[in-house]
Amino acid sequence: MSNAVLSIGGNLGDRLAALQSVIDGLGRRVRAISPIYETAAWGGVEQDDFLNAIVLVSDPAFEPMDWLRVAHQLERDAGRVRDVRWGPRTLDVDVVDCDGVVSPDPVLTLPHPRAHERAFVLVPWLAVEPNALLSVAGQRVPVAALVAHLAADEVAGVRRTDFRLSEVPE
Repeated sequence: MSNAVLSIGGNLGDRLAALQSVIDGLGRRVRAISPIYETAAWGGVEQDDFLNAIVLVSDPAFEPMDWLRVAHQLERDAGRVRDVRWGPRTLDVDVVDCDGVVSPDPVLTLPHPRAHERAFVLVPWLAVEPNALLSVAGQRVPVAALVAHLAADEVAGVRRTDFRLSEVPE
């Protein structure tokens, strides 16, 4: 069984519809969806705020690269264009973790190399999976501990919204 943690976000167009397109595209692979948060853009490029969420997914036939392939397809389906690093985008789907696998592969580095320092990933993940663990420097660390070590203003900048994503009916 392959379980993965996907971070989804977008700040162009209908942000909520872009996030919902991920849930719809993943279908029954979705195990859980975090609340939706609004956050300032990360990376120094001036742009509108993002909507972000975490999606826990599972598929017994998937390997980590399958999650990346699906993530890229969902981004393409949403009209994602990769022209400015950390720039505005309709949809961003990152594979944060996959069964605790640690891999330096440049195509899919696991866990996501900066996940442990990004409140917009950790706060939603903690909300949907309170006992979550993430590998950092070769150690499995509770996500709650990682959030506790972030700057208070960064954590406060991850603002929970009233938006909701609808799961695919069974």
